[in-house]
This record gives sequence, C-alpha cells and structure tokens, in this order.
Amino acid sequence: MDLAAALTYYAVMSLFPALLVVVSLLGVFGRGRSTTEAVLGIADDLLPAQVVDTLREPIGQLVQSPTAGLALVVGVAGALWSASGYVGAFGRAMNRIYEINEGRPVWKLRPVQLLLTLAGLVTVAAAAVMLAISGPVATAVGDALGVGEALVTAWTIARWPVILALVIFAVAMLYYVTPNVKQPRFRWISVGAAVAILAWMIASVLFGVYVANFSSYNKTYGTLGGVIVFLLWLWITNLALLFGAELDAELERARQLQAGIPAEEDIRLPLKDTRVVDKNAAAEDKDVERGRALRQSGGRSD
Repeated sequence: MDLAAALTYYAVMSLFPALLVVVSLLGVFGRGRSTTEAVLGIADDLLPAQVVDTLREPIGQLVQSPTAGLALVVGVAGALWSASGYVGAFGRAMNRIYEINEGRPVWKLRPVQLLLTLAGLVTVAAAAVMLAISGPVATAVGDALGVGEALVTAWTIARWPVILALVIFAVAMLYYVTPNVKQPRFRWISVGAAVAILAWMIASVLFGVYVANFSSYNKTYGTLGGVIVFLLWLWITNLALLFGAELDAELERARQLQAGIPAEEDIRLPLKDTRVVDKNAAAEDKDVERGRALRQSGGRSD
C-alpha cells in the first residue's frame, strides 16, 4: 500500500505533462478538441464523476493553448521527461517486488524509461482516437465505403476489444521492461496482468458506485472533494498494478521451487545489468576495509 501511495504521487506529478504530450500528438492531426471532448464524454459513463470533473478543466486549457514549431517540440520533450518520472518510480517498485537492486547505469536506464513513456502515451493517444471515431465520423466513412450503418455498428463493438488489447500491451510492457530482471520470456498477458486489469475494472466500477451513492467527500472536503476522489482512484489503480506484479513474481518463485531451484529467499532470475550493483558493492567493501584498518591502527589515520 505504501508503494501504491508513492506511485500515486509520481502519477500526479507526471499526469499533466503526459496530458500535454497526448493533446499535442492529437493536435498535430487536428483532432485535439473533438477527441478530448469525446473521450471525456465516454469517461463520464465509466469513471466517478469527480475524477472526470477534476481533469476536464486542465485538459480544456491544454487544448486551447496553441503551440507550434520549436515551442511545440521543446514543450513536448520537457513534458515527456517529466512524465517518465512515473515509469522510473514503477521500476523501483518492481525491483522491490523482485527483491533486487537496480544495476543499470543512468545513461542506459533513462533512455529506456523515456522510450517506454513515449510508447505508452502514443498508445493512449491511439486509444483516444478510437474512442472519438464514432457517430458522424463513422457514419461518413461507412457511407463512403457503401456499407452505411453496418460499419458504425461493427466499429462500436470492435473498438472496445482493440482498446483492451492496448491496455494489456501497456501493462505487459511495464511488467517486462521496468524491473532489472530478465524475465524467462515476454508474455502479452500474464496471470498477474490479467488479474490486475480485471481487479482495476471491478474496483473502479465499485468505487464509482460508492462515490455516487454513499460517500460524503463533497460535504467533508468541499471543493477539494473531486481531488480527493481522483487521488483515491489513482491509488486503487496502482494497487491493482502492483498486486498483479506481486502475483507474477510469486508464481515465478513457485515455478522455480517446483523445479528444485532454491528460491525460498530470493527469486532466481538473472539481472539485466549489474554495473551499479557491483560499483556499490566495491565501494562498500572499500569502506569496510578502511574501517578495519582504522580500528587496527587505534583510530589514527593519515
């Protein structure tokens, strides 16, 4: 729960830079305003109303802020750097789950985090466009192809499995790339990822029902009620993700124990990189030797 709270903090710090990148990507294709309005309309039906209301105003401000040329590139690059903070925090949490230390040097780790963040935001933008392509847009495309309402009906049904596939891919990449362990293989959907996504969906629905019918956040916190609800929803999201990762780690431990590998204390997976670990171990050994020498010399040193 503490790790989920830490990830919630990093998620909040990364959220609005991430929104800037997504809105900028949508704006390049001239679909920023229509796409965000469509997505927010669908989110009204899926998420607690306070969560959507908290995001609506800042997203609207981002859409209305025109940028172009060098300013756009610099702004997106800075926002991408800030948004990658969540990916870095998630990697540290994954290392805790697998009970290992980070061994990748910063010049190797940081580009991976940036690329993973960019891939995640492009995935979000693609999902947003798919959610926005409905109604008149889908009808116009169907009429142009001569299939009319058939395409609208098919797309309305088909887009949800595609979006679910994008969510599954994003979770799989988080689980595979962020920790400093070499997984036996890349799995598009692991048991932990499936449980995490299902738990998140059920928890979000139940939390929305609770907020709408039983909670008193607005009475207790006043205008901050929406922010509190949004933070709680982020915390629930991170709890689900970490629970799925923990489940995968323990299943791997069980497989190793069944194979006769002594994994009671540590999960026996090779590290992606050990340079930082080796450097820290060497520095610690040097400090130990220096302390031993000082004790032998009676505390005197040159």
